[in-house]
Amino acid sequence: MKRHPRADAIRTLALLEARVRLRRLSTLATLLAVVALSWLLITDPAGGYSLITTAGARARYTSSALAIGSAMQGSLLFALAGFYLLRGRMGEDLRSGLGGAIGACPVSSALFVLGRWCGGVLYLFALIGAFMLTVMACHAVRGEGAIEALVYLQTYVLVLGPMALFTAGCAMLFDSWAPLMGKRGDILYFSLWVGQGAMLPIATEGMGNAPFAIPVDFTGMSASIAALAAQLDFHRTTVGFGEYDPARAPITLATWMWSGEVTAIRCLSALLACLPLLLAVRLFHRYSPDRVKPAGSRARRSPLALLNGWLRPLARLTRPLFALSARLPGIAGQALADVALTLASAPAAIALLLAASLAALCVGLQALPPLALGCVACWGVLASDLPTRDLDAGCALLGAAVPGGNARRYWRQLAGSFVLGLLFTGVAMLRLAASDPLRASALLAGVFALAALASLLGRTSGTGRTFLVLFLLGLYMGTQVDNVALADVVGFHGTATGASVLAWLGLGLLSAWGGHLWNRHRRLS
Repeated sequence: MKRHPRADAIRTLALLEARVRLRRLSTLATLLAVVALSWLLITDPAGGYSLITTAGARARYTSSALAIGSAMQGSLLFALAGFYLLRGRMGEDLRSGLGGAIGACPVSSALFVLGRWCGGVLYLFALIGAFMLTVMACHAVRGEGAIEALVYLQTYVLVLGPMALFTAGCAMLFDSWAPLMGKRGDILYFSLWVGQGAMLPIATEGMGNAPFAIPVDFTGMSASIAALAAQLDFHRTTVGFGEYDPARAPITLATWMWSGEVTAIRCLSALLACLPLLLAVRLFHRYSPDRVKPAGSRARRSPLALLNGWLRPLARLTRPLFALSARLPGIAGQALADVALTLASAPAAIALLLAASLAALCVGLQALPPLALGCVACWGVLASDLPTRDLDAGCALLGAAVPGGNARRYWRQLAGSFVLGLLFTGVAMLRLAASDPLRASALLAGVFALAALASLLGRTSGTGRTFLVLFLLGLYMGTQVDNVALADVVGFHGTATGASVLAWLGLGLLSAWGGHLWNRHRRLS
């Protein structure tokens, strides 16, 4: 049977797009994070915590329980990580010069956008498949009952399928419309992601006595709660690290949990998830110079550009840092210059730094950990671009040609990221050191480990988005998990122990040395 040429073109574009993304180091880092996350989510019930608990009793680790519990946890995470992993392909075309050739080819805009969208969906499905296989492997170790592949497949398709379609569609839309190609689009999608999570209270407390599925809830959280509510008291149900009473008899969930009504709503959600794709086809710039410029795709534009313009006089406060960096020899001066350049290029960060330092001096001791977490969040977003700034500016080869080359530049950027983190958290860290030295040590070790990971992932993947994705995921998990010492990276919950602090310090040293070895063997980039 003869195939249609347009179908062949879409298939070729989709497979090419998926292969390009699967071969990236950022994909390997994400897969490793997915494996670690799946084992972290499904705790051993012998420890007193379970994935799903209700009214003090735990749900048995059957296929249905593990499938819906892991899918609920993974949906929000993949919705956030998937977008940032899919972003940037249009900008790469512009920077490499391929954009003009693609725009002049006879392939229609609709076919091109559809092919790339299909490739993004395939890529997300590959990551979701790896996540599902890892959960099934965990089932083989900690589960109760047989591994039912069809149960896993049904749950993951209904929960994560519409999410993958919506995430890929948003990535295509934000890359196809010039005003959203920069950091502005990143922040806008993060707001949409937060809004998706905010729909859960509406579904559980809005109408009637039972939760209902929302068609525009693409993450599937409301549908999952509706499926669980048919068997459990959802007002007393916890999905995640829930503590249970070992004396209570475990509860066994039904094998097939999805009713026809909830399944129909998820199918409707899948159709609505394609709306961003239709907008992307309509707004696609097709690399036209009058609609999008290569310089605009290369620039790391902040969504607070107007605020930075108003706060431009604050950049004068960095002059002493530049003067001191000129006097300090070697990497110390270079690292301080990187810090000064980062602050001077983003005066809003200077305002945040001053406000955070003043607040850390004035607030009570109980408010210091949340304030320190907010400072770490601001610093992480700001520092994610620092390891790749030379590459983004097109002067990476120049930096590699100076004495020390890539390796010295790597240590300079790592030190700059760490010093910048100390500036944001230093006042809170000093106050915590007087009242809670262990929590202050956790904050110090966490900032160092995150700085090392930012430098390692930025240099190996060539983009700051790899670290930004994992950083936001870790930040989300850290706020949700309050009873695991290793998850308390910066001492937010106060559950960190001496062993966890040493573990994060060791991870930071290992990451720093790994980045050094990588840069020694990279002559270019």
